[in-house]
Amino acid sequence: MTEGTGITESKSDARLETWIEAGFGEIARTGVEGVRVEVLAKNLGVTKGGFYRRFRDRAALLEAMLQNWRDGRIAAIEQQTSLDGTSARERLKALIALYSERMNTEGMGIELAIRQWARSDALAAGAVASVDAARLKNVGHLYRATGLPAEEADAQAFLFYCFIFGQSLLFLERGPRKRAQLVAKSAEKLIEDG
Repeated sequence: MTEGTGITESKSDARLETWIEAGFGEIARTGVEGVRVEVLAKNLGVTKGGFYRRFRDRAALLEAMLQNWRDGRIAAIEQQTSLDGTSARERLKALIALYSERMNTEGMGIELAIRQWARSDALAAGAVASVDAARLKNVGHLYRATGLPAEEADAQAFLFYCFIFGQSLLFLERGPRKRAQLVAKSAEKLIEDG
């Protein structure tokens, strides 16, 4: 058993990842309450015994899901904000395009479900706080690289994420073309020269 996790096999076990992914699919559809061993086993077409060979209990699966989500989100934002020869403004534009041009409904469902879960669970709240801190820190660094002082860069990073998540939640009565124009015009405000 991996110490402290309740996982009885190696994290590299592909079957372990299969259960975690099934958990994410269910949390996106029904929230954390729907992540139940019997539901996941049925969705995977296997017995519950396969679950218990990999996890001590449901709590261990939920903990593994949070760790996977937190680590994955932090790694993604670090990669997405890496300059790699591009300017900070170009990287900010690319991030806005990444999050506004295509809707990842399952990803957003997972994000919202974990945030809802975090309202009543300290472990989930800690994972969300870690991800938010990494997002704000990394985007804040991009804004600093544009020449903004630290306090202004932090405020812009906050506005950036308010925009990224807010625009994805709004149901606009405009068509896709008008929505894209509105998002583009709003995004200009987030990366314009002071």
